[in-house]
Amino acid sequence: MRALVVDDEPIARRVLREELELFPELQVVGEAADGREALQKIARLRPEVVFLDLQMPVMSGFEVVRNLSGPNLPVVVIVTAYDQHAIEAFEAGAIDYLLKPVSEARLRTAVERARNLIARPAEVATAVGRIASIEPPGTPPSRKVVGRAGEEYFLLDMDEVLAFQAERELVWIVTAKHRLLATQSLRAIEERVGEPQFQRVHRNAIVNVNHIRKMSALSSQRWLITLSNAMQITVSKRQAHNIRKILQW
Repeated sequence: MRALVVDDEPIARRVLREELELFPELQVVGEAADGREALQKIARLRPEVVFLDLQMPVMSGFEVVRNLSGPNLPVVVIVTAYDQHAIEAFEAGAIDYLLKPVSEARLRTAVERARNLIARPAEVATAVGRIASIEPPGTPPSRKVVGRAGEEYFLLDMDEVLAFQAERELVWIVTAKHRLLATQSLRAIEERVGEPQFQRVHRNAIVNVNHIRKMSALSSQRWLITLSNAMQITVSKRQAHNIRKILQW
């Protein structure tokens, strides 16, 4: 059974792929980082099952399903960090859904169900059509961010993040009590976050303005901000105006 893994998080793709490779009846033939790439690889690789994230840049998982065509559609297994989206997709007819982090038992159940459905293309087409009919919520929930500590990976709510801070080639995710390694560059994080409370204050730092507790003037154009965990970050001259505007100073 050929499978395609679709997720915009590199770490999430790698972890799911490694778990799927433990199933001898399943072969992972490729990965895709966004919806557009997913459609291209579905057309070229002809996977029989697609493990599909919902929240992705360029094209969402729902849009991918809406653009599927042809007589032999793949079985779609929704993979998501958001309960409401997963349940919505499942109730609309998805063969199965997996909540991140994916448990081995749930993954085994999803693989079994997909294998049983492959021989029934009419039912696969019906399921795909039902998923395609879903209208995603107008305001999606906050994205999850993946942080690493050693060999462990943590899924954090965006509200938990106080700042993203770059140190040479490393990018740290700062929370109230921990510093975790990010899986992407600071520029990529800035482009993907898309939430107004996260603002770049320096070329090496993005902060959550909801966690700013104090701003101290260093000069007429330079500021020192103190976050809720007492961490201090200097605001560059270039970004000082934007920070004052956000905080309505």
